[in-house]
Amino acid sequence: MTQRNATLPDRQPDGASDRRWVVIGEDGRYVTLGRAVDPTEDELRDVERQLTGQGIGGWLAVMSSSPYGAVMPSLIMVRPLASPSGTWDAAEQACRALITAQRTAA
Repeated sequence: MTQRNATLPDRQPDGASDRRWVVIGEDGRYVTLGRAVDPTEDELRDVERQLTGQGIGGWLAVMSSSPYGAVMPSLIMVRPLASPSGTWDAAEQACRALITAQRTAA
């Protein structure tokens, strides 16, 4: 049985309750892995295989709220996946830029 990560609150200080596990690629693109439970090691190995197959690395992270909401979500890096060649800071900035661009295009 998968257990919730006790170190991450379900409700954020700003009232957001949409904590989600995401994979953030080196170029800032992201995909949600899930919300209700922590990803399993098998799921993470599969993600790493897929990233490696595409020739990119990334990071497992926690996004504090919806990227479509009024508040920019916070991102907490958990661990690298598929040996990224870039830095977490660069990927985080690229992800924030993509979220901002999606909001202004909507």
